[in-house]
Amino acid sequence: MRRVNPLFGEFAHERDAEHRKDDAWLREAYQRGQILVLTERFEAPIDESSGTPRLAWRSAADVKGDPQPVYLGSYEDRPHFMVMGRRDLKADMWMDLRAIGGDLSVADRGLYVEAVAIAQWHARHTQCPQCGGPTRWRDGGWSTECENDGSLHFPRTDPAVIMLVHDGADKIVLGRQAAWPEGRFSVLAGFVEPGETLEAAVSREVKEEVGIDATDVEYAGSQPWPFPCSVMLGFSALADSTQPLQLMDGEIAEASWFTREEVRSMYGWDDEGARRPGARSMPGSISIAHHLIKAWVDGDLGAPQS
Repeated sequence: MRRVNPLFGEFAHERDAEHRKDDAWLREAYQRGQILVLTERFEAPIDESSGTPRLAWRSAADVKGDPQPVYLGSYEDRPHFMVMGRRDLKADMWMDLRAIGGDLSVADRGLYVEAVAIAQWHARHTQCPQCGGPTRWRDGGWSTECENDGSLHFPRTDPAVIMLVHDGADKIVLGRQAAWPEGRFSVLAGFVEPGETLEAAVSREVKEEVGIDATDVEYAGSQPWPFPCSVMLGFSALADSTQPLQLMDGEIAEASWFTREEVRSMYGWDDEGARRPGARSMPGSISIAHHLIKAWVDGDLGAPQS
């Protein structure tokens, strides 16, 4: 089985963790580094002057005030940082990761994904989780220390499974969440519970959401999903398509088995994989759901196309 390769799973920079604890090096590197400013809505400045959207990086002299920088790592032998700030007039536009991520280069996209993920964590963890006291940043923004009890705290990532359930032949299960518009369908997903394996989470979530038994769980790929702090772990799973689907937990408004041709038609793919005008809404190319479905339609995930 071929692994899927989501856009958010690609990176061109080095995280360079060994420099995070070197405060003197970080201070010097910040002065010569590339700096990404994020707003409180995690929007980034975009430069379109070259005809292709790219992040509008700043220099230290451009950044006003005394922000706390997060060291993102090194790209092309130049240090890159993120700071929180406000919009300015030096960019063509300001856009969030969901809207622009698929149009950026691998390097810009990978740095933006990392920046949003760590910024989301800091926005939600301003006090010590043990005593509620104030914290200060350490390690280039990659940990915090409580000023009261001295405890150290590190970014957390919530694992979530996302699974393409197929029948081993020509059908997959797609569902629509209640909050989604009519006609929009995707694969099933859910969070991993404490004390649970990834494979068990896949089987449990399928049972909870559509009431069927899933087996033969196989890993297909992963991607960070910093909205706010998840990593999506993609799987395929086998189920008997004669099992009636039952909407169990209230999250799914409708679900059904779809054939490969029905999926092609629904999402507007032709035989070459191009999308036809007027196709229904489907998971965007930045999501692993898109790549799981596309891989199955192409015969690369689950049973091969007959």
